[in-house]
Amino acid sequence: MHGQQTADPAHAAPPPMRALARARTLLLLLCAAGVTSLNADWPQFLGPTRNGIVPGPSPVAWANPGPTTLWKADVGRGFSGPVVAAGRVLLHHRRGNDEVLEAFDSSSGKSVWRATQPTSYEDDFGFDDGPRGTPSVTGESVYTFGAEGRITCTALADGALRWTRALGKELGADKGFFGFACSPLVVSNRVILQVGGRDGAGIVALDAATGATTWKATSDEAGYASPVAVEADGALRIVALNRAGVRVVDLRDGKVLAALPFRSRQNASVNAATPLASPDGVFVTASYDTGAAWLRWRGEGTLAEGWKHADALAAHISTPVRRGTLLFGFHGRQEQGAELRCIRVSDGSIAWSSPRLGIGSVLVQGERLWVLVETGEIILAEANDAGWKELARAQVLGTGVRAAPALDAGVLYARDKSKLVAVRVAPAR
Repeated sequence: MHGQQTADPAHAAPPPMRALARARTLLLLLCAAGVTSLNADWPQFLGPTRNGIVPGPSPVAWANPGPTTLWKADVGRGFSGPVVAAGRVLLHHRRGNDEVLEAFDSSSGKSVWRATQPTSYEDDFGFDDGPRGTPSVTGESVYTFGAEGRITCTALADGALRWTRALGKELGADKGFFGFACSPLVVSNRVILQVGGRDGAGIVALDAATGATTWKATSDEAGYASPVAVEADGALRIVALNRAGVRVVDLRDGKVLAALPFRSRQNASVNAATPLASPDGVFVTASYDTGAAWLRWRGEGTLAEGWKHADALAAHISTPVRRGTLLFGFHGRQEQGAELRCIRVSDGSIAWSSPRLGIGSVLVQGERLWVLVETGEIILAEANDAGWKELARAQVLGTGVRAAPALDAGVLYARDKSKLVAVRVAPAR
């Protein structure tokens, strides 16, 4: 979306027409943000609406012999998840000393093109030295943010470089414990990133067409969560969870509208789960004895605490999903085992906990949950508060699955340490 026109106050439309014009403008902004989308693709982290909701009716359990693997492809290192756009599956991964954005044909798995950028990133803990953030596709461009803080804009059609900036280095940002992990948010011709840079460059907005800096906000460390856009209090807001807590920022100029503390008391900790922001409030969660909080909008983009519980749902890595009045997410540290929990938005009370599944990613489609666990199994389960009810389970990947999956038109696209797979798990819409 390029340059929304605003009316001259001296020639403003009558109130009903002004409201209609404003509603249309807001709808366009929301579509650009991924807050609402009619696109059947999976163009960004957590899907079309950036909240883990899969479009379409409730899926049904598959018959024997189970889901069909359509194709597999060898891939390099990283925790970046796949995205789907215009008949292509895009993955940001590392081979040798290059971060590679690779486009695969979604029907065959054949590599269509590769775009590379050099990297010298080293993981201090020896876990993985590949990209962490998931690409974002908007229009004809793909945006990636690498582990050492390089933002790149690439042409979707052929992988041609449009622009790139070594943003982490430019802004003097610390890589933290595990490198830069933000998945770019593209909204209203701006790319929003949590960088954690110095001199007020904690959150940065870049011009999507040129990469030029539009605004900078906060002096907070970045953490590992990604920003989201939400319509609240009659305007589009940017919500971010960094190392210090929750920040609400004005999309237009970067003005910080709300700042609430939310972090572990331990220095050696992470805030990795992306906020779930909606018109009625914001849900945040973190592990390391932190727990969860529900924050309510109270006007002009400000927030007030609704409830906070240390043991409601403490997500270590992945982002929970919301279905109506319920929240579903993984509770517990990865190295200690984790369980899937259902809690209530109203008060944070626990409706049920699953057996220990290990960590994983969870999506919601209609009245069902898709759960991809670190052992490489995909589980279909009920999405209600009556208790954990597993409907089907199948092995689709090897072990060590950390990246968020994509699910488009009944096909699951997911990766482990060395393979990217396309698996038919439900009929096409």
